[in-house]
Amino acid sequence: MTADAGTGHLVLTREEIRRAYDTIRPYLRRTPVVDLDLDRAGPVRLKLEQLQVAGSFKARGAFTNLLTRDVPAAGVAAASGGNHGVAVAYASHRLGVPARIFVPTVSAPAKIERIGKLADLVVEGDRYADALEAAQRWAAASGAMSVHAFDHRATILGQATLALELDDQAGPPDTVLVPVGGGGLIAGVASYYAGAARVIGVEPDGAPTLFRARAAGRPVDAPAGSIAVDALAPRRVGDLVFPVTQAYVADVVLVDDDAIRDAQRTLWQTARVAAEPAAAVGVAAVLAGAYRPAPGERVAVIITGANMSPSQLDD
Repeated sequence: MTADAGTGHLVLTREEIRRAYDTIRPYLRRTPVVDLDLDRAGPVRLKLEQLQVAGSFKARGAFTNLLTRDVPAAGVAAASGGNHGVAVAYASHRLGVPARIFVPTVSAPAKIERIGKLADLVVEGDRYADALEAAQRWAAASGAMSVHAFDHRATILGQATLALELDDQAGPPDTVLVPVGGGGLIAGVASYYAGAARVIGVEPDGAPTLFRARAAGRPVDAPAGSIAVDALAPRRVGDLVFPVTQAYVADVVLVDDDAIRDAQRTLWQTARVAAEPAAAVGVAAVLAGAYRPAPGERVAVIITGANMSPSQLDD
């Protein structure tokens, strides 16, 4: 992985992404791609990463960190709103690596329960930033390797394999709608396409990390609200992530909590796709008109995870 001297941002070649995919593929599921007619909003293609091992796309970055970096005897430490913690706990358990996972109190109970079954669990602070500070302190004291949820090269490289797999399965899309929290997924997807497809970020309006950063021209603190707070509400977008998004992300759109709930219901009622709030924001953008596809436009939407209680679904 290299930084381009002309732009200064992280550059991941498709060859590097393919090598990473070959390394982590034995530990992952090749998640399906399905077409769905959203009626009033038209057809979209869904990449169903909620069916990934550990329940989300985050397994890609977790396994890439553990399989391509030198893991010390002390193991790994990670901070997470939930899905990254589940993924690192799962990957560490699968590979026999000690792991301590730090989560804030806003994490979903279903995610906390899954982490606690696979790794040492520490609940620290009210927000992701609090858990991250605690994880960094533990890593420094213990010698454990820090596995960042979004702002590390190995994490971004792992998430980029999702775009490669999508292309292998369904051919290149015109547009990809990507949920954004800290930005590791959108940085990976955008790195893979590098302008060959239109990449659109989607965020809750209560947690507009990348939207605020683009307005300011740099990562800045943003509110951490919304029903997707446990997955899409870090304090700010990643420093490594941001230049990649500036180079390759066409736009960022916002959706409110009502639109997210509507998207969750629509996915469940029309296709029996169970998606946590953060995973439904791309569909919410299409249904609510935050993003309006052109006639005939091939739109792919990433459904990122389903680590939630079944009671959250409305039949």
